[in-house]
Amino acid sequence: MTRPPLYLPPDGQPRCAWCAAAPGDADYLRYHDEEWGRPVADEFRLFEKLCLEGFQSGLSWRTILNKREAFRAAFAGFDYHRVARFTEADVARLLADAGIVRHRGKIEAAIHNAGRCVELVAETGSLAAYLWRFEPAPNTVAHHQSQSPASVALSKDLKKRGWKFVGPTTMHALMQAMGLINDHEAGCVSWAAAQAQREAFRRPR
Repeated sequence: MTRPPLYLPPDGQPRCAWCAAAPGDADYLRYHDEEWGRPVADEFRLFEKLCLEGFQSGLSWRTILNKREAFRAAFAGFDYHRVARFTEADVARLLADAGIVRHRGKIEAAIHNAGRCVELVAETGSLAAYLWRFEPAPNTVAHHQSQSPASVALSKDLKKRGWKFVGPTTMHALMQAMGLINDHEAGCVSWAAAQAQREAFRRPR
């Protein structure tokens, strides 16, 4: 049985069906309405999204969103320059932090990826410019997909560069979250606003 593409919360505004996973959660709806699918170029926000999508693997996004401020505090605001300098003492600190997801593999991957990010930026100029190079052509990615040719290409390139926890499904979720595609349903209350922001957005080079 397929899930309906839209969800109608108590405010009567239709939203993407995944919002139904947290009925009545104002922060979850606010994330959908104001962040998800909106184009991002800020370096640290992009690295944050990369890391948190990796931490989400096997968990719900609601769990990660509820812990996001704790993640930001624990990972130095996702300043990848600082995270790349984390030591084994920092790993121990993070494993003891009940505010985040205490998964050694994911924690070590985030620190490892910070180092790879420093290298990538030295080569390409910025994380934003690199990621936006993988933007697919308009209307070429169908809704309700767990991955896409663009996310497969991004995943392969990052893995070649030594990144971890960057599979094609995780990278598709990143593309949705950072506005690399507008994956809001056409009937969703947020589709038009996300589309307008994407059209006005100046792609980093």
